[in-house]
Amino acid sequence: MTVGMGEVRQKSEHWCTLDSQQRSHYLSRHWFPAVRGPKARYYIIDHHHLGLALILEKVQSTQLVLMQDFVALSPHEFWVVMDHYQWVHPYDRHGHRRDFNELPKKLTDMIDDPYRSLAGVIKSSGGFPKDGEPFAEFLWADFFRRRISAHVLQTDPEAAISRAQELAHGKEASHLPGWSGVNVDGEDDLAPRTKT
Repeated sequence: MTVGMGEVRQKSEHWCTLDSQQRSHYLSRHWFPAVRGPKARYYIIDHHHLGLALILEKVQSTQLVLMQDFVALSPHEFWVVMDHYQWVHPYDRHGHRRDFNELPKKLTDMIDDPYRSLAGVIKSSGGFPKDGEPFAEFLWADFFRRRISAHVLQTDPEAAISRAQELAHGKEASHLPGWSGVNVDGEDDLAPRTKT
């Protein structure tokens, strides 16, 4: 339902630095995983930020790899199965779960979630690694949303980033995918402590 427009902008800016040969090579390495669903429509299940960036940069086509064919399912069954495989994330920019019928019909209808952009910044700066867990960055975004006010994120992004970095290495984040277990003071939170 949402994307981090900050991350979309970064991907757009990167695209603009590439010449035509580099762009062709880039697209050949970035296939979009997709599922075929009701009415034989294709639904991408990853790389939404890149997809939106390419649309904004007027890229006309790219390639996908078909992960599953669910064309025989009814729309209701399709979304239940997609949810089961964790190939859909029906949460709005406030972290609330929504009905599947509220999902945007196209990438350009997705709403900006500034906390998803914050999670992208923290991941890029080493706060947590890219993880194979579906929608891991959205879990981190929701974690930050509950601990950093929207006012701070909007008016003092550097303070929000600093606080998010601190939170990313604290024990409160230990349940999140990719958590490093290292506190901001450089000590391993998982290591036993000895008093001196």
